[in-house]
Amino acid sequence: MDTVIVIMLKNKETGFLEKELQTLSIEKNEDYILNVFATEEEEGLKLHLRLTTERDLKDWEYTAVYDYYDEEVFAPFEVEILDSEYNPVWEVCIPMSESREENEKSINELLEKHKKELDGVYNVIADKENEYEE
Repeated sequence: MDTVIVIMLKNKETGFLEKELQTLSIEKNEDYILNVFATEEEEGLKLHLRLTTERDLKDWEYTAVYDYYDEEVFAPFEVEILDSEYNPVWEVCIPMSESREENEKSINELLEKHKKELDGVYNVIADKENEYEE
């Protein structure tokens, strides 16, 4: 069953969500979404997709995930690390299309890339707890 998310326009100056822009269906991996919103930019609307982990991480895992996660997985889109959250968060900014289908496709593809990268990182760091606990 798909998860439905509502894309709201966020006022960059006040931080308030002002109006609903689109409703999108997410096929899977919705547990990785912290939040999503849109902002008006000079070049048009941009979607801000904040991706995180599907579970709470231990302190050592938090650092290790950031050490091994390759943000290039999101190329050519802008990505910013938001390290003030409890779990790792990556904010990916992509152009927002007027087409609901295109936005759904883009978000679903980004979620799949994120899950694949994160799964790979979990495998790499599985035996590194001692390195990070020292």
